[in-house]
Amino acid sequence: MRLRVATWNLWWRFGDPDRRRPAILETLRALDADVIGLQEVWSRGDTDLATELAAELGMHAVFGASPDPSSWTSRVPTDHGIGNAVLARWPVHPLHLEGLTGTGRVLLGTTVDTPVGSWHVQSAHLTSSVTGSAQRCEQVRVIARHVVTAPPTDLPPLVLGDFNAEAASDEMRLVEGHLTAPAEPGLVMVNARRWAADPDEPTWTPTNPYVAPSGSPPSRIDHVLLGAGRGSVPLRVAGTAVFGDGPGTDGVWPSDHHGILVDLEVVA
Repeated sequence: MRLRVATWNLWWRFGDPDRRRPAILETLRALDADVIGLQEVWSRGDTDLATELAAELGMHAVFGASPDPSSWTSRVPTDHGIGNAVLARWPVHPLHLEGLTGTGRVLLGTTVDTPVGSWHVQSAHLTSSVTGSAQRCEQVRVIARHVVTAPPTDLPPLVLGDFNAEAASDEMRLVEGHLTAPAEPGLVMVNARRWAADPDEPTWTPTNPYVAPSGSPPSRIDHVLLGAGRGSVPLRVAGTAVFGDGPGTDGVWPSDHHGILVDLEVVA
């Protein structure tokens, strides 16, 4: 059985969100993914973009709101909130929501009821500070703690997110746990980028017109991590690719981030 997963930062209400929304939906529909982790999801009152997209895609959704959206509303004055979400083809249930200290960002944990068993899926969004590696190291320790303390699920734990960190960084080495001492004893999280035809293909790049004015260099800061040796239903990575790396049919780019798509297969 194939399980297709994806992670994508939707760039909140920046740019022209009303023009970007159809391109976001078009991109997600074309993915035909089973489980999707989203970051920088906008909300307003009792509604949020993730729940709306799930309804249009025939999926289920859990949204977790940031307790402090001021980092975003200070740049775009609005009454919209922000948070992370998990969309799934099957029922998905909230498990944990934790604010990441001092950033307004959150870590959302869920359980997905797949046809081959239960699945602990987290959607993560770490600080974007260029000098924030030490803070991100503390944030990935929070991710790791939830991996090891959450009720066991049949499938290995899955972390989808915008880590704002390149693969060789201290924080990614720490959360992966096999090139340095792991964040939690015995925990290894395998990065799906290792199966990419081009492991360095960026998800944040000046080829995207929203990124170009910043002068930022290309980097791969979005990641899909799979817990190794955990769960009773083993999975293997069958393929991975970048998506959202061009405009939609209306000529509008959907986000400033490109997403990561990973195909997983149940090991018989």
